[in-house]
Formats: sequence, structure tokens, C-alpha cells
Amino acid sequence: MTWTQWFIFILIIQVIHGLGTWKLYIKAGRKAWEAFIPVYNGIVLMKIINRPWWWVILLFLPIVNLIMFPVVWVETARSFRKNTYIDTVLAVVSLGFYNYYLNYAADVNYVENRSLQPKSGSGEWTSSILFAIVAATIVHTYFMQPFTIPSSSLEKSLLVGDFLFVSKFHYGARVPMTTVGAPMVHDTIPGLNKKSYLFDDHFEKRKTSWKNKLQLPYLRFPGFEKIDRNEIVVFNQPADTLLDMNDFTPIRNYYKPIDKKTNLVKRCVGVAGDSLEVRDGYVYINGKKNELPDRAHLQFSYFVQPKTNQFNPAFIKDRYDITDGFGIMNAQNTYYFSAISDEAREKFKNHPNVASITPNIQEKGVRDANIFPQDPNYNWNVDQFGPLYIPEEGKTIAINLDVLPLYKRVITEYEGNTLQVKGNQILINGEVTDTYTFKQNYYWMMGDNRHNSIDARRWGFVPFNHVIGKPVFIWMSWDGKSPRWERFFTTVSGTGKATSFLIPFLVLLFGWIGFNKWRKRKAENK
Repeated sequence: MTWTQWFIFILIIQVIHGLGTWKLYIKAGRKAWEAFIPVYNGIVLMKIINRPWWWVILLFLPIVNLIMFPVVWVETARSFRKNTYIDTVLAVVSLGFYNYYLNYAADVNYVENRSLQPKSGSGEWTSSILFAIVAATIVHTYFMQPFTIPSSSLEKSLLVGDFLFVSKFHYGARVPMTTVGAPMVHDTIPGLNKKSYLFDDHFEKRKTSWKNKLQLPYLRFPGFEKIDRNEIVVFNQPADTLLDMNDFTPIRNYYKPIDKKTNLVKRCVGVAGDSLEVRDGYVYINGKKNELPDRAHLQFSYFVQPKTNQFNPAFIKDRYDITDGFGIMNAQNTYYFSAISDEAREKFKNHPNVASITPNIQEKGVRDANIFPQDPNYNWNVDQFGPLYIPEEGKTIAINLDVLPLYKRVITEYEGNTLQVKGNQILINGEVTDTYTFKQNYYWMMGDNRHNSIDARRWGFVPFNHVIGKPVFIWMSWDGKSPRWERFFTTVSGTGKATSFLIPFLVLLFGWIGFNKWRKRKAENK
């Protein structure tokens, strides 16, 4: 839905609310017209039900409002002496239209200065749980989200089994675009294997372009910093569709909502406005080799030829801290190791039983059909790629048939234009053009584990509207068998070896608990 459609929809809701509550407003000592004025009617209603005015803000927060609306419906009924379980159920099940019965048919009286204390233990528990969910949803959606590292694409910097806190406010929290969904879950409800949000049930059969009619347009709160080159970023994978998260084809006709695409974490090696190239697996920005932070460790795959058959690859892997596994020895007496860092290679090559260690680097000009832009005119692969320009908001570039494969998805899928090619002419939104001006910033996300990372080399640019946030803290780490205590409560960014703040955190935690107990005991003694 567009902003205009949402505005009309909200006005309709205001009329429905006014028609269903104006008599209740009068019985509460207010004016009938106050029930029809958008936002103001909510502030007045909060006074009527004896709740704080800022609840109105919660009614306009997507996902949170799905919890708050039923609460307000129930509170409205209780403000007019409708306190039974049946009243509560009717208020919720009728989606608030129970107010029409109270407004026109029931003989009700307003309870001024109504007590807000639950009248039973179960009511108190329900109230506590409900508002705990609201508070957690607000924090999860707009401030900080927990995230787990599922793959080794950033190994050494972030390990498989790291549990992160991802800041939403560094780059600006993105307002949820999917308005009807379960709180604090992503695209699937755990245990049920069902979509967590409202979507078109008949979509998969049609395989046509899909849009949720209750989708909000993209909106982001202001952030206090921009994405810097080489920062680790969490984002929604651009290639994830409702049918296939690895659909890298330039033209796709089926989509998932942006905020429900698969969450990924990669390093932003190129920012908007950069010219990027990959040479022998190394990234070059504007012609200069990209220098990574000292906590980053590039890894490549290698062919290792031992001097004798007395070669134990499993022992070698553990001793030299090699991230990923090894291949079976072939006829040439050569082993394949899928991920070795530069530091491990320098030690490994001096092993007395290693004859040679050769990087598995693809030659320039050898085309990989799975590499962006998936076009036969671009002979690029994971190690030899580019150069290409990363789009910057407001910048205009020349468009022709040669560069069109690089920006086709940006123009159509990410920025919502129609595109046609007629002979040598390019038509955007029905008009012949040879230039294009970008509407938002784009980024180039890659893994440090260069031969074991599905990243921008597969799907291309990552739009800013796909960015979720910045990982700031590792609060727990688990290697699958035991905890990695040295990684508990460590920062993601920074220089030098990461320092664990677990002990200071525990000291502060138990100190706070002890202080609260002392304060409570002191109050009881008084």
C-alpha cells in the first residue's frame, strides 16, 4: 500500500471508531466530536480508560499495535462496568466491534477513576506477560535484536555459534514493513513451520509478482552514523524470494517482503560511490587494495601436496587452526583444504611434510555462470571480478546495453521502475533514456572466508532499505559442544584482541541484586 492508501485506510478506521464510541465519550463527560478526530481521539480515550497518553504511540507502532488494540478494546469495556470473562472475549473476538453494542444497545455507566489493579491472580499474570511482550517487541524491533551466526563466512571475526546483539539505532531503526505478523519471530513460527506473517496463500501456484496489501512503504528513523567500509553489517538477503533464497537470476517475478527475507551477516567491503574490483580474491577499492581491520582474517582454499603418505590432515587442521574441512587425497597425492587464513598458511607451509601449498585461485577471464550479473558478456568469477560502480543515492550514470545487466535489478526490483529494451533503446517507465539517477545507497557485502561465502558476488548490490543493523556485542558463544568463555561479553568491532567483559558484568549484576535486597530490607525495617 502507498502512503495515500494508508492515509485513506486510517481515516476510515477513525470514522469506524467514532461511530462506535461517540456515545461512550459523552457518558464519560467528553464531547461526541472528540471521538472522530485522528490521534486526538486516542489521547482522549486514554483519559477515559485511565491509561497514560503515550499508549497512543504504541497504537501506531507496527506489530506492537496488534497487541495494544485488543488491550484498549478490553480496557474500554471495563471502563463501562463490563468486567466479566465473556465481555473480555467478546471485545477481542469481535475485533473491537463490541463497542458498538455498548454504544447503542447496552445500558452502561462510566466508571471514573477506575482501579487498574487486576482482580485476580490470573489477571495479574496475564497483564504482566502481555506488557513484557510489548516491551520486548519494542526493544527487539527498534533498538536491539539478538542474532546467531549460522555459517563460517566471517570466521575468525565471528564464529559459528556466536550469539550477537545487533543495534538497530546505529544506522536508524527500520519501521516494520510487514504490519500483520507474530511478534519477535522472523518469517516462520518456530515449531509450527508456518509463515509468521500475512501473505497470499495462492501466490506459489501463480508464481507471479507478489505484494502484501498491508505492507507499509519503506521508512527508517534517523541514525547517528553511516555504514563505514569494512564494518560488519546484518541485512536481509536481496535474493531471498518466497520460493528460493538462492535465486540469483537478473529478473525475478516472485518476492518476499523485504523485512521477512533471510537475515545475513557479512562485511561491507564497498560503500555507495565506490568503484570495486576483485583481483586474485583480494578486494580493490578505487584502484587501491582494501585494508581490513586487524581482527579480520581472510581465508582462501588451497591445494596441499605432502612429501610422504604419512600425512594426517585432521591433525593438521586442528594444529594450524584451519577453519573448514579438507578433501580426500586424489591421484596426484594432493589434499584440498577449503579455508586457510594467511596466518595459518605461513605456519603451515613450513611443516616438514608439506611439499607445496597452492592457492585455489581462478584465472582471470574464466566465467562462472553463477556470478553476478549472470550475463554471458561478463567473464567474472569469485576471484576475478569487476570493476563495477556501487550506486550512490542521487548520482546519475550513463546507461547502455553493456552496463544494463549490472543495474537491471536495481532499476526494476529495488527501485520500482519498469524497464524495456527495444533494439538499442532502453525505456524506463515508458520513456527512452540513456541515463539513470539512483534513489538510494547500495553496498557490497562479502565474507572473509572468500571461497566459502555466498555473498554479493552471487546476488550483487545490497540496497540500504535491506540493512537491519550493526552487530555490537557477543553475549554468548557456543562451539556445539561447550561454551567459549573467552568470547562471552566481547565487542564485535575494535582493534587488538577482543576482551571479555563477563566478570565485570557478573560483578555489576550481583552487586545490583544485593543492593536491591538491602534497600528492600531497609524499607521493611522502617
